[in-house]
Amino acid sequence: MSAGKILIVDDEPQIRRVLKVILTGERYEIVEARSGEAALSQFREFLPDLVLLDLNMPGMGGLETCRVIRETSDVPIVILTVRPQEDEKVELLDAGADDYVTKPFGKRELLARIRAALRRSPASPATGPHAFTSDDLEIDFEARKIRAGKKNVRLTPKEFDLLRYLVSQAGKPVPHRELLQAVWGPDYGDQTDYLRVFITHLRKKIEPNPSQPQYILTEPWVGYRFAAPTK
Repeated sequence: MSAGKILIVDDEPQIRRVLKVILTGERYEIVEARSGEAALSQFREFLPDLVLLDLNMPGMGGLETCRVIRETSDVPIVILTVRPQEDEKVELLDAGADDYVTKPFGKRELLARIRAALRRSPASPATGPHAFTSDDLEIDFEARKIRAGKKNVRLTPKEFDLLRYLVSQAGKPVPHRELLQAVWGPDYGDQTDYLRVFITHLRKKIEPNPSQPQYILTEPWVGYRFAAPTK
């Protein structure tokens, strides 16, 4: 039984071979593409459950390919990259990536990131909040629609799960480890810098003033708390 369908996009044949060996060994069904242009064609035909996408490719690069996929699909996208700087991490998230794996990577880390990207938060629409509404923020968790100010906001699947979990615990400080394990899974827990990048990007999308957040508040040395603005 297949564990899921993964589209591997990388211009280096050796990297594709290594990834295929690792992933087929874990019962994933694999299709490969060596360019962004080929990836878009394979994506439409293969309809993968996840895209593993190299950042640096000739022609259409990983960021542009990610943006094009995001125009029509919420499929999880994991970027393969050399160790990114802070601004590059934000750029990856801006393009719609759910996660990134730095090269060189180990098998355990790669598989953990893939499982995390495919995983859904336990705060599902059936058990979590159905909606949140304030003067400048409306969230419909069942329809997966968000309006911030006068704009409709599109979140990646992981950004949406992170926001949903925070809202499900509204008013309570949520520790870093709890957030990471609730949204990304048991393989996570100590990646506070990683979580900070996602929180920063989420604030950028939903907060009226991201530098002075009123919804996603920082609990120093603990974690984060979702709070409705004070009237």
